[in-house]
Amino acid sequence: MIASANVGGAPKALGHIRVLDLSRVLAGPWCSQNLADLGADVIKIERPGCGDDTRAWGPPYAKDADGNNTSEAAYYLSANRGKRSVTVDIASPEGQDLIRDLARHADVVIENYKVGQLKRYGLDYASLKAVKPDLVYCSITGFGQDGPYAHRAGYDFLIQGMGGLMSVTGERDELPGGGPQKAGVALTDLMTGMYATIAVLAALTHRDRTGEGQYIDMALLDTQVAMLANVGSNYLNSGKAPQRWGNAHANIVPYQTFACLDGHIIVAAGNDGQYQKFVEAGGRPELAVDPRFATNPLRVQHRDVLVPLLAEMVATRSRDAWIALLEAVGVPCGPINDVGEVFANEQVQARGMAVELAHPSAGKVTLVRSPMKMSGTPATSDKAPPLLGQHTDEVLRDVLNRTGDEIAALRAQGVV
Repeated sequence: MIASANVGGAPKALGHIRVLDLSRVLAGPWCSQNLADLGADVIKIERPGCGDDTRAWGPPYAKDADGNNTSEAAYYLSANRGKRSVTVDIASPEGQDLIRDLARHADVVIENYKVGQLKRYGLDYASLKAVKPDLVYCSITGFGQDGPYAHRAGYDFLIQGMGGLMSVTGERDELPGGGPQKAGVALTDLMTGMYATIAVLAALTHRDRTGEGQYIDMALLDTQVAMLANVGSNYLNSGKAPQRWGNAHANIVPYQTFACLDGHIIVAAGNDGQYQKFVEAGGRPELAVDPRFATNPLRVQHRDVLVPLLAEMVATRSRDAWIALLEAVGVPCGPINDVGEVFANEQVQARGMAVELAHPSAGKVTLVRSPMKMSGTPATSDKAPPLLGQHTDEVLRDVLNRTGDEIAALRAQGVV
């Protein structure tokens, strides 16, 4: 089941906020899409003629009513709903003037240019703060605004490696298929976008209390180090670098995948009681009372003995049979779904996580709904990602009060 867009009259949490989005690809657009979902007016600035890099990152592309590809790559669609697209050549003095003028009418600026690049255009924080003193300005880069790596280009894949994630992701070296592995989605970009969202909202709250804007310096590497979470804490408190465990867990046993007769299941026995129910349900009650496996620390210590016994036990039943059996006794478990199975899942459908939006060239597009469910100010997800430059005239006219002749002159000069 695909949900309809939420287009009701509910108030918008950020309906009073305007965001000038100078970012492209994923981390910055993910942040601005969150803000758009919460009701902010997000003006996405794109290069005339080509726009955001991800517009060309296909196939797949959205299809029109006849099944033909449009120019809208699915990658671009994933991070740009709810925004207005304005094309501006910021390398031109006239384009820079437009951005400064838009900044006067904005609460937030988000950008992910290389360190120092926008300063050459007079569009850095200091320059825009001069025209809008209470501006919240968020820069997103690979390595931050200072330090020896500040001027390096940063990409999600590189940062997953440099930031330690790949050292703990993938099968153990001594097992078949062992070696470092990146996450299947651009996790560092996405988490940087999420942290940036939080920082912007905190800065807006501070501004509303004090009248002061501020500068936000977000770095992919910082985010990746922070999101090591317990893995980072394990190292800092032991001095021992954690290893890869594949689909197992360093601190909990059994907490991993097992092969069934017809597929795989995940068993996540987070305490001793759940472990005991697991082996009793599987017909191996002696494993529940074996002194080597009585507590989680002991199971971790004797992992290499216990796990093969559990694998042998699980291999005797089908995936669905195991899930039914373990759910009945309260042992956390589940299947490993492909993405098609995810969107066919009854819980995902009940939560309306796929949403269909009207689109000017495709007719309609189906996107993943925002997971933020709020009773008073719901995330709307009611406007499809814009076509390149779709709102240029509208924004220049309504926000900057430019006349039709002035807009036509800018277009003739290639500024917009």
